[in-house]
Amino acid sequence: MIRQLGLVGCGLMAGSFALALRRAGQVERVVAFSPSERTTRRALELGIIDQRADTAAQAAQDSDVVLLGVPVRSTQACLEAIRDHLSPDALLMDVGSTKGDVIEAAHHALGSRIGQLLPAHPMAGKELSGIDHADAALYQQRITILTPLPSNTPAQIERARLLWQAVGSQVTTMDPKQHDAAMAAVSHLPHVIAFAALHALIDQNSGTDFMAVAGPGFRDFSRIAASDPTVWRDILLSNRAEVLHQSRLFRQALEQLEQAIEQSDGAAIEAAVARARDARVAWPGPAGQALAPSAP
Repeated sequence: MIRQLGLVGCGLMAGSFALALRRAGQVERVVAFSPSERTTRRALELGIIDQRADTAAQAAQDSDVVLLGVPVRSTQACLEAIRDHLSPDALLMDVGSTKGDVIEAAHHALGSRIGQLLPAHPMAGKELSGIDHADAALYQQRITILTPLPSNTPAQIERARLLWQAVGSQVTTMDPKQHDAAMAAVSHLPHVIAFAALHALIDQNSGTDFMAVAGPGFRDFSRIAASDPTVWRDILLSNRAEVLHQSRLFRQALEQLEQAIEQSDGAAIEAAVARARDARVAWPGPAGQALAPSAP
């Protein structure tokens, strides 16, 4: 049971975490700060939080768990603001999509209190951001990755694991560098491809007409292109080395497929599609069940 949960940033991710903990009966009181007063007023109206804080420090003060739900670029400033107001035993977590830059910012901002931070990344979200879209079921059947620091204790790691399990997540741990490499491959690059594919389509004279007759295959593929531009600007810049590495690998694979098409090499095309199909069908997915291929 969390006596008080402090939210620094009160958007989709932090709001959903608070709602899920309420549903699980694991939190008594939620205090939140957001640079937008409208956001915390709305969170209060929706029953997501119990009290609005005027500053990040106020949200962190007396909280036994503090969740940082701000853009990665704001991490250092927020940590500096709350550092001297954290209870000695408070557990501090973030929900950022990258970890190397978060940890670097934390070292600068927290100094000797770095051990209170246990970086976390719930693999969940929506195309629609903001507190109005907070959902108590957001984290159910989703993976949450913890990237413990050398200064984290086994008790802290277990506490974090139990909290994320309480909101419905399957919890795993990774090295921060491995995490950022993995995210570039399975999350950041797919978004880049979706953004680029939409650009290639809408830049054509007949692009709008083509989209008018698109089917479920286009819908499924392009879904993530509807993501928040500011969030993805920050993610792609903060993890740029790993994203560029994965982009180069993608270009190599695309060139091989293009060459097979150009040479009318049916056997090579079929083999390439079959290899991708087999890998996709065998993927267990976040719920642990193999996924069937979708319709074109």
